[in-house]
Parts: sequence; C-alpha cells; structure tokens
Amino acid sequence: MVDFSLTDEQRAIRETTREFVRRELIPLENDVLRRERAGEIGVAPDVIRDLQQKAKSFGFWGLSTPEEYGGMGLSAVDQALVSAELGRSLLGFSFGGEADNILYECNDEQAKEYLLPTISGERKSCFAITEPGAGSDTRSIRTTAKRDGDDWVIRGEKTFITGGHQADFAIVIAVTDAELGSKGGFTAFLVDRELGWTSDPIITMGPASPATLNFDDVRVPADRVLGEIGQGYELAMRWIMKGRYIIPARAIGTCERLLQMAIDHANTRETFGKPIGDNQAIQWMIADSEVELEAARWLVLYAAWVVDQGRHPQHDSAIAKLYGTNTANRIADRVLQIHGGMGYTKELPVERWFREVRLWRIFEGTDEMQRLIVSRDLLRGHRKIGQHFH
Repeated sequence: MVDFSLTDEQRAIRETTREFVRRELIPLENDVLRRERAGEIGVAPDVIRDLQQKAKSFGFWGLSTPEEYGGMGLSAVDQALVSAELGRSLLGFSFGGEADNILYECNDEQAKEYLLPTISGERKSCFAITEPGAGSDTRSIRTTAKRDGDDWVIRGEKTFITGGHQADFAIVIAVTDAELGSKGGFTAFLVDRELGWTSDPIITMGPASPATLNFDDVRVPADRVLGEIGQGYELAMRWIMKGRYIIPARAIGTCERLLQMAIDHANTRETFGKPIGDNQAIQWMIADSEVELEAARWLVLYAAWVVDQGRHPQHDSAIAKLYGTNTANRIADRVLQIHGGMGYTKELPVERWFREVRLWRIFEGTDEMQRLIVSRDLLRGHRKIGQHFH
C-alpha cells in the first residue's frame, strides 16, 4: 500500500513551523529589505539568535541533533517539511542547536571543545573544501597538511566557504598523501581561527556572503585530526550529501510563497479593464508553476524518505536538487514577470528571491554534477530506471 498522508506529528511540526514563520519572520521582511536597500546588513546576528532562543522555548532546537545531545532528532522527512516552511521567508533563518553532521566524528576531548559548544551556539564552524581550482572537482584540492613533529602544517587557500568570515573554527579538508589523493590521502582537521588563518568576504549578487580562507603555514596540533588520517574525502562527501535534499526542500517553501504572491497579484492587478489573471498567458504561467512545484515536492520528500530508510541517497538527492532548484528559478522568473516593473524593484521581495535562488543551482553540487551523478549511475548499471517500483 502507498500512503502519501502525513502523520499527526508531522502535521503538528509543519504547522508549528508555519506559524512561527508567519508570526516572527515575515513581519521582519520589510525592515530587512529597507536595510539592504540602504547597503546595511539585512538581519543582525543577534536578531537571529534571539529568534532561535524564542523557538527553543517551545522545543524547536537541534532539528537533526540526536536527542542525547539535547536535539529533536527529527527524521529526514520531518526536516524537509520544516525546511520548506522556513523557505517561505526571505530571512534565511534556521533553528539553533545544530552542528555539522561530520562533527559527530569528534573524539571525547574534541567533542568538549568543538561539538558541544557548536550545538549550544557558543562556537561557529565552517566547512572548507572548495578551492579556486577545485569546485565541483573536489578531488583536485591542493591545500596541503604536512606532519612536523607533534603538529600538522597547513598551507593553501579555500574559497566560497559559507560562514567562513564568521566562523571561529574551520573543518579543513587537506591533502596529507598526494599519491593516494582522494582514496585515503585527504584528511579533515579542526582548525581554530586563533591558530592563524584569515578570511576575506566575497561579495555576491545575492544575500549570501561566503569567504576566502587563507592558510599560510598554519600549525595545527596532531590531536585536531577529525576522524582518522586519510578519512577526509569520505567525511567531505558525507557533509556534502547532507544538504542535497535540504536545499530543494527550502526551495519548495519559497516557491509556494512566490506563487501565492503571483496569484494574488493576478487577481487584483487590472489592465484593459480586467484582472491580468483573465489572460491565458498569465494562467499558463501559474499552471506550469503549480505543476512543477508539485513534482518537486514529491521528489524532495521521496529523497528524504530514502535517507530515512538507510539507503544510499546520492541518486535520489541528485534528482531532487537538480529538479527542485531549477523549478525555483523558473517560478521566480515567472512571478517576477507577472509582477511586471514592480517585480523588478527592490520594494518587493521578488527580485531578492530571483537573485538568491540562482545560487541554489550552484552550491553543494552544481546542476552539471547532479546530471553527471544521475547519468553515470544509469550508464554503469548502478541504478535501474524506475528502480524504486521494482
């Protein structure tokens, strides 16, 4: 039997998140847009922290964090549902109490210094693998870590690192054995900023502000290896895979909000004596958006369900991210078109989202990488067409 209904608990989680977004986040959007128009930061970090603490007061803390660490330990499907609701607001908010999934590889001493303070919000991390010459081709990283007595000496440059300018420590993937490369020659390190690495923010066309990290012979104690020596590439892929279904999950909520804005505008904006929604051109844009949004929703939920079943999620997450993020771009474009000149202004959130969703087709795996994964799995026989129905 196939059952597409949500459980009562899932409905409660979704509705609680939706109410929080409606009551706490959306009312802040006009001020965010006003500040951004003035060249100021849209949302101050302390505002986000206050909102996270407010959510913590009613139990929303550490969505993916195991219960033994004080989190909710939600399933992947539940996390997708929450992410979709958060996507309805342009604030880019996320609930507190989270840590990078690979930080759970910390040993007991590392956990006290890195994992637990990150979960509590006392420390902020970033994940550093991308380099100027190694974006989608993660096996081509050149940052090195060489053993020198009781230390490792890291030299190299990382770029487009999310949260890199705000983090006080970085999870750095570096080459420790060039001959082995990604097959046992990469290692993950926990590197405190105070050890000497520096960062420079990168200005982008959207609200995201990643950073370039510079490691100029930064000495790292040997006990700061995360996991095992040579395990770095495996950990990196585990980190990257985590976000593949979350990104299009958030896109679902954004598309729902944008499409509703388009419907409301089409019903109230009049030209030539009638609502523009009476025009077939507008009707078809709205219809196409709804069809694609519905398809994206089920692809994302299926990918999350695969994670919950303990199956390897790479193929299904790649499909969800490829289709979901492209759908978001098409819908944002149509909604801007429906709003006409006003959609192009910074008075409405439409153009803000139009710029933001473009990033979703690039980070944590470009469109091209997702197509490579899907096609390679089929061509090499790792996956059969319609396999989940066999």
